[in-house]
Amino acid sequence: MINESALVESKALRGSALDRTDVLARVKALSLLPDGTHVTTAMLAAYFQAGIKAIRSLVVDHRAELETNGYRVLAGSELSSFKELSGIESHTASLAIFSRRTVLNVAMLLRESEVARQVCVYLLDMEYVARTRPVDNSVQADATDLDDRIDQRITHILGKTVVPMFNALIETSGEYRRELIALRAGVQTVERRLRQHHARLQRLESHREDRPLAGVMAAIDVMNGREFEEYVAELLRRDGCTDVVVRGGSGDRGVDITGLTSDRRAVVVQCKRFAPYLSVTSPAVQKFIGAAKVLHSSEVALFVATCPFTRDALNVATDGGVIAVHRGLLEEWSAGSTLAVLE
Repeated sequence: MINESALVESKALRGSALDRTDVLARVKALSLLPDGTHVTTAMLAAYFQAGIKAIRSLVVDHRAELETNGYRVLAGSELSSFKELSGIESHTASLAIFSRRTVLNVAMLLRESEVARQVCVYLLDMEYVARTRPVDNSVQADATDLDDRIDQRITHILGKTVVPMFNALIETSGEYRRELIALRAGVQTVERRLRQHHARLQRLESHREDRPLAGVMAAIDVMNGREFEEYVAELLRRDGCTDVVVRGGSGDRGVDITGLTSDRRAVVVQCKRFAPYLSVTSPAVQKFIGAAKVLHSSEVALFVATCPFTRDALNVATDGGVIAVHRGLLEEWSAGSTLAVLE
């Protein structure tokens, strides 16, 4: 995948991404002038958490490109008209303004800003998703389906035919009883491993076809709260959980998802789809611990978030027996890794 530094080097690549101004709001709220369209140099610096001198220096270096994408310096009658129409107060002789498109342009050029870097990562993730298209793998799919049917047929024969045959032989045999019992145990081990192998293959195939690693967080960040809860529920089912129910709503008793792990332990989940620059704080984790342990008597408690956790929140989660699934861990889980607590 293309690294975000490529946006700084390639004007053509920047130009291809300039229509995706919605990315700005996904990374951080962008305050606008009363006209709802423009920002000033100071507002731009505040958004990117950068110095005003750095913004002005960037404008000097890339003025022609920025002007093409909406950068303007107002003065005289044009400034007076703008102030009248937008309702702003300014006592300066000129005013530099940036449109959303220009703000996105600045993000792709500004090197010393973590906010700008996050914007670029989003842009490239979305570009990857847009360019990724399913290919015709019908022949390979047919072969995979055939292998799948063969695996299931072998498992069925072992479980429904061979094992019962050994049971019957063991009941009627005296001299070779011990050897037959050992053989039956071996067959049952093979049957169990085939089932485990089949489950792993299903998880791997699902990740490769439906959830590419690159772009997965961009796809999650466009979900609403309910969609995110349903998505996490699918991850639980993928990893062997059963009786998974999404309970988000007024009657959820403090948890969003309930279910059972593959070894029948009660699991509860809290889901928070926050902007990546926010953090889950300790009061939120403390509240979830009370609901998980007291109201639901859970054995496994997951707090899944699309953002980081504060240090205090992580400490509270550890002390309370809660697994904090932060943004990085969520990305790994979405990409096919299994949470250790669910194994």
